Amino acid sequence: MLQVLLFASLRERAGWSERSLSWSSDYATPRAVWDRLELGSLQGISIAVNQELVDADQPLQAGDELAFLPPFTGG
Repeated sequence: MLQVLLFASLRERAGWSERSLSWSSDYATPRAVWDRLELGSLQGISIAVNQELVDADQPLQAGDELAFLPPFTGG
């Protein structure tokens, strides 16, 4: 399994905050998962695997927690 988390505006856009996906080679990288979720452009989105920021092409493994975070605004 692969646990996928969406935060803030991404959660609102998708209509869900957490989803478990059966692991397969179709989900080999965060970019591949994002493309399958069909949530738009990945530009500006931060990606974390197991709570560490990673690149969109970081290899994923079964059991990973994958989080997509929208751009943050400061204040």
